Amino acid sequence: MTGRIPASVARLSAAALAVIGVLAVGAGAAGASEVIYNNIPGPATPANLPSIGFEATSTAQFGGAVQFAGTARKGQLVNVGMSTWACEKGSWTGSPECITSPGGHYEWPITLNVYEVGPGNTVGPLVTSVTRTLKIPFRKSQNNTKCKNGKGEPSGAWYEPTLKQCFHGKYFKVTFMLRNAKLPASAIVSVAYNTSDYGAEPQRSKSPAGGPYDSLNVALNANYNEKEEAEPVSPSVGAYAVPAEVFVNSSWSAMYCGNAGATGSFGPSGACWTYEQPAIEVIGN
Repeated sequence: MTGRIPASVARLSAAALAVIGVLAVGAGAAGASEVIYNNIPGPATPANLPSIGFEATSTAQFGGAVQFAGTARKGQLVNVGMSTWACEKGSWTGSPECITSPGGHYEWPITLNVYEVGPGNTVGPLVTSVTRTLKIPFRKSQNNTKCKNGKGEPSGAWYEPTLKQCFHGKYFKVTFMLRNAKLPASAIVSVAYNTSDYGAEPQRSKSPAGGPYDSLNVALNANYNEKEEAEPVSPSVGAYAVPAEVFVNSSWSAMYCGNAGATGSFGPSGACWTYEQPAIEVIGN
């Protein structure tokens, strides 16, 4: 899968959006005792997943409601799946050519927020919030031999030899340690960060030409059939607390299933996101 706008969003938009993104690498899960929630596809690390680009979808914050398994509620590690589409030089489209040196990255702050699930599946009180400045890797350089479009021209994609497939984005994960928080049985887990035009501190005035953070995406656990419909998929551990909705702060009504009155604050999306949920893993002691 090369990466895409979720079908629920694409159906509500007449415009074609480029979904672009990147992820940060954090600390590992050493010493954690129990996975209490996981919907990141595995066991092998995905090459890429469908994803939501914040700049492309006018979004400042995005997450999902999760129901935890087991009883480990302290000392958590939270992994959030993301997809990197930014090149160190050039563009993911291949024009100009996408080139990334080994280990190429930039640094960017990302905030993890955990909330209680409120009455009627609303956003409840904030449980904890953690911000980390992370090394965000660029996606791999394009492969002009293996990855071509329908006209036989380079498509700008990179090549995954094991799968023998081409991808424009590349999956990674960001990791946060919640040292003192005690989680409820269900919680809303979200990430927030700035892009050129969205977030708590839009960057356009600081970097008029934009930056690689405009290609920073949150990955989804979603599978699509030939009709562009999301097929049933469930977490391997735990459950979706609100399976038909995500939680979002966006100025674009499509993110709220077309409800323009819901835009501009962090809240439930409306029931058009079934089987399209952010990729998250939570490990507790």
